[in-house]
Amino acid sequence: MSSMNRLPLDFVLLIPCYNNQNGLLTSLKSISYPPEKFEVLIIDDGSTVPVNEKELQDQLKGVVIRVHRLEKNKGIVHALNTGLNLLRSRKDVNYVARLDAGDTCHEQRFLKQVEFLNVHADVALLATWARFQSTTSTAGYDYITETTQAEILKEMHYKCSFIHPSVMFRKAVLDTIGVYPENYPHAEDYAFFWKIIKSYQGAVLAEKLVQISYSDKNVSAENYKKQLRSRKKVVKKFGTSSLHQLIGIGMLNLKLLLPKRIIQKLKTE
Repeated sequence: MSSMNRLPLDFVLLIPCYNNQNGLLTSLKSISYPPEKFEVLIIDDGSTVPVNEKELQDQLKGVVIRVHRLEKNKGIVHALNTGLNLLRSRKDVNYVARLDAGDTCHEQRFLKQVEFLNVHADVALLATWARFQSTTSTAGYDYITETTQAEILKEMHYKCSFIHPSVMFRKAVLDTIGVYPENYPHAEDYAFFWKIIKSYQGAVLAEKLVQISYSDKNVSAENYKKQLRSRKKVVKKFGTSSLHQLIGIGMLNLKLLLPKRIIQKLKTE
């Protein structure tokens, strides 16, 4: 069905995927929103077995699901930017939402985010609180952040206020901000969000509306260190306060000294 017959769309949900058809099915089953008011764009990042579009479509009757397949696996940043570049030229989309394969949404997530952005025209980037849940045990933790622009600008020096799979942002920001920067390995979302909130307002809904599945295998110890080093670069580049930059970089240096398993243990309940 042509999007020309489905205007206007409140949002397009962007989901990158690599070899995780079951995770996609789990995510799509959790989505609740009027089917004529949004679309799903899946970027298949060169999965060894291509994403089965028909199987996905059976989970969301009436919703347009588009699968764009990349022939080679090039990583999540390339996949995300491919998706954003496909959306940039569209005039029928107000917002872009994010979700990762395997993560799930509260049934009110998208309703509440769209309503908030519709009412608060000054806010360009909106996230929610989240629950991180281990896929291999009962361990987990809540991710709670500041909620208003002034406090978020401070907090971003120490931690990312915007949980990536929970965000929704105005598509129009892509015209000025561009896409995810590729020079901050494993911290491209952190840099992308910094770019947005330095030019626009950001906010976070004080509700846990997304559950994120994680495993210790998701990010290797080596990549974890790369991520921390990239986060230091982001704070140095985008930070708005010399004092907060100094404290934030100091905290990241401390994390670099501690084993990843210790950091994970401190987070979990």
